[in-house]
Formats: sequence, structure tokens, C-alpha cells
Amino acid sequence: QVQLVESGGGLVQAGGSLRLSCAASGVIFSRVTMGWYRQAPGKQRELVARIMPSYTTTYADSVKGRFTISRDNAKNSVYLQMNSLKPEDTAVYYCNAYSYALGYDYWGQGTQVTVSS
Repeated sequence: QVQLVESGGGLVQAGGSLRLSCAASGVIFSRVTMGWYRQAPGKQRELVARIMPSYTTTYADSVKGRFTISRDNAKNSVYLQMNSLKPEDTAVYYCNAYSYALGYDYWGQGTQVTVSS
């Protein structure tokens, strides 16, 4: 029974901040790579940020310096702090849990982020 539940999306003005959360259950959380992906209307899904079990992080060039991904293994949660938001950040944001070794590739249902000018 694997479940990823995103929260924290909403409407914010350009320059503002949002913090997305993803709570995972049914996975060996400390051993999975957690990621945030987004898909804007008319665009392909893209990786926003990911954090590995080693806590190594990766960011899309478009969000570097503005977004921060973190994880709390004790809470089985991953977060995405989004600062200096731009209208082009508007998208549905999805949480992902992946492990090649464990055969995991799970997705949340997504949370809408809308940034207005």
C-alpha cells in the first residue's frame, strides 16, 4: 500500500514563496530517491529537483538558486521550498519515489501551483 500525498500548492503572486510537502507511506523511505516534477500546460513533464538517499540534490537549471529540496526520513517526507516564484513556475507539481534496487517508481496525484503576475 504505497501512497504519496502532496500538499502546499496554491495561488501566489510573482516573487512570493510556497512550500510543497509530500508524505510517503508504504515505502522504505530512507532508501529511495525522492523527486519533484512539474508539468505546465502544453509542455512536457520536467524534473524540478531530486534528493537521493545520500542527500545529494539535483535541480533544474530554471529553478537553481530559487528552489530547495529537502527530506526528513523520520517523517517519511520530502519538501520543496519555492522562493522568488515566477509565472513560468505555474504547473502541476508531482512527487515521485524511485528506487531501482527496490523496484519502486511511485507518483503522487499532483498539486497545482499557480503564480500570477
